[in-house]
Amino acid sequence: MKLNPPILTNLRVVLVRTRNPLNIGAVARAMSNFGFSQLRLVNPYERAFREARSAVGASEILAAAQEYKTIADAVADCGLVIGATAVGGREVQHPLKRLEEAAEVARAQTCGVALLFGSEKVGLSNDDLSYCHWLLRIPTTRDHRSMNLGQAVAICLYELVRQPGPISEPRQAETATATKLERMTAVLTEALHACGYMTDEATRTTEEKTRRLIRRLNLSSADAELLLGMLRHISRKFG
Repeated sequence: MKLNPPILTNLRVVLVRTRNPLNIGAVARAMSNFGFSQLRLVNPYERAFREARSAVGASEILAAAQEYKTIADAVADCGLVIGATAVGGREVQHPLKRLEEAAEVARAQTCGVALLFGSEKVGLSNDDLSYCHWLLRIPTTRDHRSMNLGQAVAICLYELVRQPGPISEPRQAETATATKLERMTAVLTEALHACGYMTDEATRTTEEKTRRLIRRLNLSSADAELLLGMLRHISRKFG
């Protein structure tokens, strides 16, 4: 059984002065998609955000979202506060990390981690950023830096839970035995003879090549059985 990473319970997504309730709903949906649950809002512009239809499957996160008057209150229990910014022409006064680097640091924390996003129109102000330890930036193009709020949150959360390697360990299939492979070689050789591909003079050489080819396929027992049935049917057709 795979244990959930600590970041799922450590992270607080903090939206500052968010204006559009549909964007808040989209953020909640992204949080639900990736397993996060703690949504906090600082002075949301629209008070009816909890009814946002865009929070498909994430109504519980919206219902449980906490509201605060100040950023200081919203991040009071956090040991690391990260601000998300598009930077633009602003002079940055904080260390700035790319998203993948920021995610690696955040995942390693054992304390509460706050991830701040500003309003759709102006982002986070310099005063907002003063509460942050450092900033992160999604590597968007220079000509179009800003992103939709819901999309930006989704990308950040995906990077936080992303781990290298396969999603799950594939079940090891039983490997075809040498006996089954040799049976396939014999049936395929018969079929090649019957259809005229293999001549009497080249029988031995072609059979050796066929045997090597079948082994290079690394067939499972089930796949070998299926292919053997196909070859038998083809062989009977040529008869």
